[in-house]
Amino acid sequence: MSACVWVLLYSFVQKRQITSLDESHWSEPEYCKRYSLFYAYAKTMVEKEVWRVAKETGFDMVVVNPSFVVGSLLTPHPTSTLLLILATVKGLRGEYPNTTEGFVHIDDVVAAHILAMEESKASGRLVCSSSVAHWTQIIDMLRAKFPSYPFENVCSSQEGDNCAHSMDTSKIQQLGFPPFKSIPEMFDDCIKSFQHKGFL
Repeated sequence: MSACVWVLLYSFVQKRQITSLDESHWSEPEYCKRYSLFYAYAKTMVEKEVWRVAKETGFDMVVVNPSFVVGSLLTPHPTSTLLLILATVKGLRGEYPNTTEGFVHIDDVVAAHILAMEESKASGRLVCSSSVAHWTQIIDMLRAKFPSYPFENVCSSQEGDNCAHSMDTSKIQQLGFPPFKSIPEMFDDCIKSFQHKGFL
């Protein structure tokens, strides 16, 4: 059995190139620093250090790299990721992120971890992501379904993480992973969970 680590996969790579991201791609530290993407920078440095230690010790490890995790609220209070969604839905931020990124349902992230631990063929890094979208698309979708909420109307001018791309999930699919839940499914579950718990 392999140890399984959860490290977010970011698409913060130079614009020179890549339209499809797979397990061979890493966020570029200098790029992250240039655009003040320090959360991504920290995640990248931590994962690289974990791989270094695993190599030195011979530890059998599999890393699940989910994209932006969305879905039902599993804790009493929203995590930082869900707080961003909640504030955007309630119009509390002043703007929405100028970000194009992969999104993934929390249920799929859990299932990916179980697969990584139980499947003997699992190895290395595993991209765990559904579709890719810009936040403009997400807000347009949510506003059409939940028109009573005062969604943000202004897109941030922040650059650096708005490059078009896709996520290549063929490696985890070859291990037998089922189709990922769609963006509408994950955001439906998220909003309904907020409503159920009284946050909306």
